[in-house]
Amino acid sequence: MNFLAHIYLSFNNDNLTIGNFIADSIRGNKYLQFPEEIQKGILLHRAIDSFTDAHPTFRKSTKRLHPNYSHYSGVIVDIYYDHFLAKNWAAYCDIPLVDYTENFYALLENHYSILPERVQHMMPYMVSDNWIYNYSKLKGISTALTNINRRTKYKSNMHLAIGDLEEHYADFEAEFTSFFEELINFSKQKHHSLKTGKSVF
Repeated sequence: MNFLAHIYLSFNNDNLTIGNFIADSIRGNKYLQFPEEIQKGILLHRAIDSFTDAHPTFRKSTKRLHPNYSHYSGVIVDIYYDHFLAKNWAAYCDIPLVDYTENFYALLENHYSILPERVQHMMPYMVSDNWIYNYSKLKGISTALTNINRRTKYKSNMHLAIGDLEEHYADFEAEFTSFFEELINFSKQKHHSLKTGKSVF
């Protein structure tokens, strides 16, 4: 659910961005049905997820939540980390977040016909409620957690995780900052290898 991070880590390549964004809706080798550049974005997304899930700092964040949220902890931390990226956006990008997100929504609209059905269904809600921009606010994070809790049929109790974020805010932010610098470097290396055709996933 870390939409903003995946968009940002596509490094302003439109087709890579689309692939990176839709990757969670593409299973197995079905990515091969897409144009080559979008395939690369899907593979980049998968590499980012693998790096993230195995990283000790990310795991430290999830461990703090695990007693209350079990296997949903990783999803929650993804959302927390997108909050800190959005909140501290100026440290990572010269384009204001409000403009950056509008540009991304326009990119989605231009590629609407190739978006998976699930993404097509989600897109109007994302745009009208400006999910990505609102990640910068605690209220936006609370809304995101509540919506995902509803999709789990209220089994995850994720709506309560806004309290955990507020209670351990400084710890989560420090972990994000440390982790994200490493993730940027990893993603740049993967991006370069994709461009040169030497990538192995």
